[in-house]
Formats: sequence, C-alpha cells, structure tokens
Amino acid sequence: MPQDLKAKPQSLRAVEDIRELIFSGELAAGSDHLETELAERLGMSRTPVREATLILETQGLLEVRPRRGVRISALSPQDMHEIYEVLTELESLAAYRAANRNYSTTELSRLASSIADMEASVAADDREGWARGDAAFHEELVRLGGNSRIEAIVSNFNDQVRRARAMTLQMRPMPTKSNEDHRALYEAIVRGDGEAARRIHWKHRTEAREMLTGLLERHGLKHV
Repeated sequence: MPQDLKAKPQSLRAVEDIRELIFSGELAAGSDHLETELAERLGMSRTPVREATLILETQGLLEVRPRRGVRISALSPQDMHEIYEVLTELESLAAYRAANRNYSTTELSRLASSIADMEASVAADDREGWARGDAAFHEELVRLGGNSRIEAIVSNFNDQVRRARAMTLQMRPMPTKSNEDHRALYEAIVRGDGEAARRIHWKHRTEAREMLTGLLERHGLKHV
C-alpha cells in the first residue's frame, strides 16, 4: 500500500488525539511542545504529528513554530466576544427560521431530547453531561434553521466554543438559567413564533457571551 494512504489515517487520529489533549487541559494554553514529545505521547511517528499540527493551526488551536515545535493557543476575552457576536446573530436567525418551518414535535425530537439531557445533568450535578447536551442543542438548532451557509460558518467556530466551554465549565454557576432559556426557545419553535424564538436566543447568547468573557478576564486567561 502506498505510504501516503497508510499515513492519512494516522494523521487524522493525531488531529483527534491532540485536540482532545487540548480540550482536556493536558496540553495547556500557552504551553510549548516539541514534535518528538507529541509523537511519543501519541505512540506514532513525527510525520503524522507534523501533518496534524498544520491542520490544527488552521483551526486556531495551536501555533506551529519552525524548529521550536508548537505552542498551544490561548483564548482571550476579545476572542470570545468576537466569536459569540457572530454566533449570536447567526444562531438567532437559525432559531427564527426553524420556528417558521412548521416542524412537528417528532421532527423536533432531537432538540427536545438534548434539553431533557441538560435538565437531567443539572439535577445530577453533572457539568460534563450538561456540556454535551448543550453542544447537541446548538448543533441541532442550526441544522433545523435549514441554511447550509449558516451551518458552515457556525461549524468553523465549534472548536473554539468547545474550548471556552471546557475552560469555564467549572467556574460558571450551575446552568439552570441556560436550561430555562433552551426550554423557552423550544416552545417558541413548537408554536411557530419566529420573532420570539429569535429574541429568546439572542438574549441567551448575549448573556452567555458576557458571562464567558467575564470569567476569562477574572481568571487572567489571555493570549500568550
């Protein structure tokens, strides 16, 4: 088998493994790492690791520094302000569109299921479970909006949003209010009230932006 065909799965696995190490905090924001170190940690050669770091650099998760390895990128309050500013407008439009598409409750079952998961997670004091439900909710909301361009743009920010969620998950208050917002948005979509759906989600995302950027500022998390 040609070498490039054999290397491709390894490079993709390296992308996934390094991304998880970043999100878990094992590769901390601002820390420096040599290719040899990462290759040893992942149990693979340097070539797929090098390919993976170039991919992750385009996603804003790290910076490749020639002859010095890589530096894990940090998230600044300004980063999050700008990202959430875009998400607030696009997801609110998706919410408006979803409410006007006359979905049945069966077609909205995945959205309802993610809300139930979040509510159960809060009741069980399971922040990680809540974060998974929250990610599923927002992904499904954008899909229901039925605009592929919105989906593509929002997906470009998924990794950065996931990092911010992971970095602040244990700092933030228990997200009871967030669950209430999600439930109110779902109900607006069910009754076909586009303006209410847009308004509820815009307020929800704006409050989330202020909370996350405030947490990043208070804990001194900034670009390194």
